[in-house]
Amino acid sequence: MMRILLRVCFIAALLVCYVLSCASEHEKRKGEEFQSPDKNADSNIKVKRNYATENDRSPTKKVKKTGSKRVSMGPRSDIRCTKLGGICQPNHYICQGRYLKDKCLGAKTRQCCMPVGAWSILCAGHHNNRVRACDVHGCGAFNSRRGNNLHKAVDLVCDDYGIVNTPFSGSLAGPVSRKDPAGHQYDGVKLLNDVHCVKIFNIRPYRYIGPVAQGEALGYLLPLQEHFSGITSHLELQMCDGTDPSPFI
Repeated sequence: MMRILLRVCFIAALLVCYVLSCASEHEKRKGEEFQSPDKNADSNIKVKRNYATENDRSPTKKVKKTGSKRVSMGPRSDIRCTKLGGICQPNHYICQGRYLKDKCLGAKTRQCCMPVGAWSILCAGHHNNRVRACDVHGCGAFNSRRGNNLHKAVDLVCDDYGIVNTPFSGSLAGPVSRKDPAGHQYDGVKLLNDVHCVKIFNIRPYRYIGPVAQGEALGYLLPLQEHFSGITSHLELQMCDGTDPSPFI
């Protein structure tokens, strides 16, 4: 009987130890599961930090600093030249007319070549702008001798009271006048646009101010025979800057 009781107690003790062991293992697993979210969060934080570090190391674009000085821009196209009837080309090429600066895209050596006869005929009834030849009162070409001076204009043959047409489109900028060494006065009008500026003497314009189109009637020629017998009737065409207008006529 005593042996049976000892066996029962021994079996009971084993069962108690087994139960306690299982309970301890269960509590251990539960604690690990409770701590696992924090580990995942830590790993996520580490990943994000690494990603941010890699992005910080990525190359950045270098921005070229420009000073406060404004860079002057040239023409964006050749339209300022072509609308005048010119051709943009390097200025070491031969130009039958005259080169105009700052009208073409590109380098400064690329300039606008204006052809000969870019302006329309000034004197109605004439087939061309014919320069006055030499007569008893002198010659009409540019830089021809006038006493001790040079003629800084061109005389174009016209008919007395003949219609004078506008050589190029632009605006009339008021009356002009000049006197020769003998005291004779010559009246006319100033015509200009973005490219050209001329003074046309010995004409009576229909008006002195306002826009005009190329070929439009500008006025009529005043006769010179009253003061200069035997002179060839003509108008006087003078560039505002004193240069030669011959390449345009």
